Amino acid sequence: MGMPKESSLQDIENIRHSFAHVLAAAVTAHHPKVQLGIGPVIENGFYYDFGNVELSEKDLGQLEKEMRSIAKQNLDFTKELWPATKAASYFKKADQPYKLELITDLKKETKTVKKQSAISNQQFRVGIVHTGEQFSDLCRGGHVKNTRELPLDAFRLKRVAGAYWRGNEKNPMLTRIYGIAFQTKEELALYEAQMAEAEKRDHKRLGKELGLFVFSELVGPGLPLFTPKGAFILSQIKEYSKKLREEIGYQLVQTPQINKKELFVISGHHEKYQDDMFHVRSNYTKEEYFLKPMNCPQHTQLYSAEPRSYKDLPLRLADFSLLYRDEKPGELSGLTRLRAFSQDDGHCFLREDQIAEEFDRVLNAIEKAMDMYGLTYWVRLSLRDEKNKEKYLGGDITWKKSQRIMKTLLQKRKMKFQAAEDEAAFYGPKMDIMVKDSLAREWQLSTIQLDFNMPERFSLTYAGQNGKKETPVMIHSAIVGSPERFFGMLIEHYGGVFPLWLAPEQVWIVPVSDKFVTYADTVKKQLLLQVPLLRIVLRDENESLGRKIRDGEKMKVPYLIVVGEKEEESMTVSPRKHGKGDLGEMKVSALAGKLQEELISKNI
Repeated sequence: MGMPKESSLQDIENIRHSFAHVLAAAVTAHHPKVQLGIGPVIENGFYYDFGNVELSEKDLGQLEKEMRSIAKQNLDFTKELWPATKAASYFKKADQPYKLELITDLKKETKTVKKQSAISNQQFRVGIVHTGEQFSDLCRGGHVKNTRELPLDAFRLKRVAGAYWRGNEKNPMLTRIYGIAFQTKEELALYEAQMAEAEKRDHKRLGKELGLFVFSELVGPGLPLFTPKGAFILSQIKEYSKKLREEIGYQLVQTPQINKKELFVISGHHEKYQDDMFHVRSNYTKEEYFLKPMNCPQHTQLYSAEPRSYKDLPLRLADFSLLYRDEKPGELSGLTRLRAFSQDDGHCFLREDQIAEEFDRVLNAIEKAMDMYGLTYWVRLSLRDEKNKEKYLGGDITWKKSQRIMKTLLQKRKMKFQAAEDEAAFYGPKMDIMVKDSLAREWQLSTIQLDFNMPERFSLTYAGQNGKKETPVMIHSAIVGSPERFFGMLIEHYGGVFPLWLAPEQVWIVPVSDKFVTYADTVKKQLLLQVPLLRIVLRDENESLGRKIRDGEKMKVPYLIVVGEKEEESMTVSPRKHGKGDLGEMKVSALAGKLQEELISKNI
């Protein structure tokens, strides 16, 4: 729907926030003893968390009706600043423990920001927003002036889910109601049409239907098992990334999945990332190990294994080893959020004067990949959050230098980019490729990251031209990111209809009956003579022609070749291309040429 203007963005956020309050008012009207959590604006809508109540999706229609009834009363949204004592008394009397907790935490945050030793309850004030005289909530504001401004034909309550209070699994589970809201019913209709299409393309559903991957409770959540078909596609993605790596001088290495704790202490991962790492302990030595979440610390050890000179640089290493991250169960999502995955990872150790050339090399490879997969993208310059510097390794001088270099590199290539604070890696700034899929959804895939910190932490050196020890710079990069995550994204982008070079089964030959199996086999052999690596399946099972064709359509096979009496007599074939229908009768050599041309266009 395009990027909204700033004023429009504020307007829609006010609308969505107001709907969240009206939702809370509607739930309270039906369930007076409900305990209220929070109700923020989110992308495309809002949600509200509720405790001490049982709600399901069958209740959403009635709640929508109640929300419209409340909004039609033309209630003003008004805000007051109450002393903390008054607000606490109000919510305590209403039996709202979550609001009391928020007030306490707001006071703590204010004390920290103002660096005061004490703030009295009378001095400290909190925002209370009233929806008419019917409903009052703890809130900083951001609403329409009156409920008459709410577009009642442009919102929906969509689903009910469980959510831990404040995202902490040790806290009570609340009931979360999600809603969507837009400024017009046309925008709502467009969004719902996009979501319906997204549901059709859901990689979790298509992955099962196409027989690409499975998950097992016995194996564990977030740990995918790839079938032969799925493993083939995944290997194609990896092999293409390996090819691009080799073209720009990277050498493939292999590193172990588990590593001693000390490695990650030095790298900084233990300090900044340990909550997301799997812990392992040796039964014999009692040493602590971690499953690795990234390859970079291991690559520093390959670098340091022998003395290096300025003449040896750049040293380029690529690694496709499995990585492991202890993602929260509620955040796992098919292939796009996993606990075990690989990356088409590269690390280059180089001199500072080589940064620009290496940046160009890697970016050229990334651009080839985006073209290969038919993806459009924009560039994000991911920077440090200047208000939370403690989240990152290294000091101000290093960060200012690395961020300046990264920005200059993009400008020299005349690449348009958008800067984004708080998106950098904890060791350095990044250039991220933000891909738009066929539904205009954005995915962060490729990345080039500039790191002055990790080489220094590992005391990496090389002998400079003057014989003095110098510290190398490290460039981290990924061409498509995680191949597993990319696979999931591609399923949705293509709607399961993979291009010919990626399809595990490229051609099905379907004889009309058993009488034509011999001719079907002849066609297969002729095609393979002209296109030797073509992946062909001869469907000679004792099933009806209609069933085989339907199966081919369901499995989204790129080409179906039907052969019968007419084709045998004329020594021709009648191919169908998925999504395009019949291509007409043609000679086998003509079809082979067409298939070869389609593959050559992708350099396969």
